[in-house]
Amino acid sequence: MIAVIFHWWLGLLLLLGGVAATVALVGAYLKTVTAAKYPNGRRRRDD
Repeated sequence: MIAVIFHWWLGLLLLLGGVAATVALVGAYLKTVTAAKYPNGRRRRDD
């Protein structure tokens, strides 16, 4: 019985880890693409 419960928790932890890794990968990709489009970060207006 303990093995069955342990497998559920292990599966849940692996699922959450996979989702977190996917979100981190997408976020890093978007940050890289945005940095390439706007290389200087915050742009200041020179009036």
